[in-house]
Amino acid sequence: MAAAADCGTGAGSTGSIGAAACKNNVTSFQRKGPRASGTDSGCSRLVSIAGTRPSVRNGQLLVSTGLPALDQLLGGGLAVGTVLLIEEDKYNTYSSLLFKFFLAEGILNGHTLLVASAKEDPADILQELPAPLLDDNCKKDFDEDVCNHKTPDSNIKMKIAWRYQLLPRIESGPVSSSRFGHYYDASKRMPQELIEESKWHGFFFPEKLSSTLTIEPCSLTGGYRKLLQFIQNVIYEEGFDGSNPQKKQKNILRIGIQNLGSPLWGDDICCTENCDNSHSLTKFLYVLRGLLRTSLSACIITMPTHLIQNKAVITRVTNLSDTVVGLESFIGSERETNPLYKDYHGLIHIRQIPRLNNLIYDVSDVKDLAFKLKRKLFTIERLHLPPDLSDTVSRSSKQDLAGSSKLLGPGCGMMAGGKQHLDF
Repeated sequence: MAAAADCGTGAGSTGSIGAAACKNNVTSFQRKGPRASGTDSGCSRLVSIAGTRPSVRNGQLLVSTGLPALDQLLGGGLAVGTVLLIEEDKYNTYSSLLFKFFLAEGILNGHTLLVASAKEDPADILQELPAPLLDDNCKKDFDEDVCNHKTPDSNIKMKIAWRYQLLPRIESGPVSSSRFGHYYDASKRMPQELIEESKWHGFFFPEKLSSTLTIEPCSLTGGYRKLLQFIQNVIYEEGFDGSNPQKKQKNILRIGIQNLGSPLWGDDICCTENCDNSHSLTKFLYVLRGLLRTSLSACIITMPTHLIQNKAVITRVTNLSDTVVGLESFIGSERETNPLYKDYHGLIHIRQIPRLNNLIYDVSDVKDLAFKLKRKLFTIERLHLPPDLSDTVSRSSKQDLAGSSKLLGPGCGMMAGGKQHLDF
């Protein structure tokens, strides 16, 4: 009590707290600050994992998708413990490329891979991964690729499109190998020695059909059930969930699942609207997301949503995914020959960004996005439609431009719509 009196505190429990604080010559509030920063905080443990960084928004651990422009659109990268759903383009040309970028980024950072497919052997998928562009070679190849695809009018600044200068910029240039995220050469294959040194697990569904599996009524299909068991075994046996102290991993498990929901997996949601196993896919995603939430793992899934007959299934799949990105290719459509889209190969739609530590979803700042595959690089850019249409553009193209301005949002074709005000 004498110590409490010397510090000017009252009697009782408050006095004892003040006495303890007075002995160390600090207040109770000041003691919490150094203790929180002095111990090994969660941030220091997260940064120690190669190929990761904490989010500036919520501190969530992030990994790169293998495409820096896509990382920027998703808020810095793909959060560990979440699912990224890629809605495949019609001919599955560009979605498979994003799938390989994700796996290649894992090999380059020393992450463990888990590749699952019902169409291609995972070993064959790894042999087709693109080669990384590093440092000076990346800068040289990037500049060469840009020069080969530069349009004659690209050096002329459009004075009429002043509002584009106010929009956030999308990173499209090369980065150093030491930074978060890398660029890849789509025309070359990853060196064989990097693939041999990597650690990966493959799940090829046709090989699993040899073993008999009894399926209970109202349960998962055989393909989904076996895949969940395989993922669960890898997570638990190798310590990615932290349950086994002897095998506790300080690494990331990158899970890639190709063409999920297709008939190759034994699912019939693409064959009929009222299928018997309509809830099998949603059950799989629900259990998978539970496994990811409790482990150091991130998952990318490609799904042919354009083939699913029941649109209600697509809505449920979207709600059970954390991040949803849709690819709309111009191959086989009228836009392929439309002069308005001659500089692009398709549109990319950021449909959903994960809701982490808050009650609402974050919304992407840019919605009018297009992609193109150059000679080497896959790039994402803003869709800049021409502000003034020449006489060579048909009437149907003009109507397409007006419709695009309404669908894409406020960032593109504002003057073509003619109904909304201009932002200065």
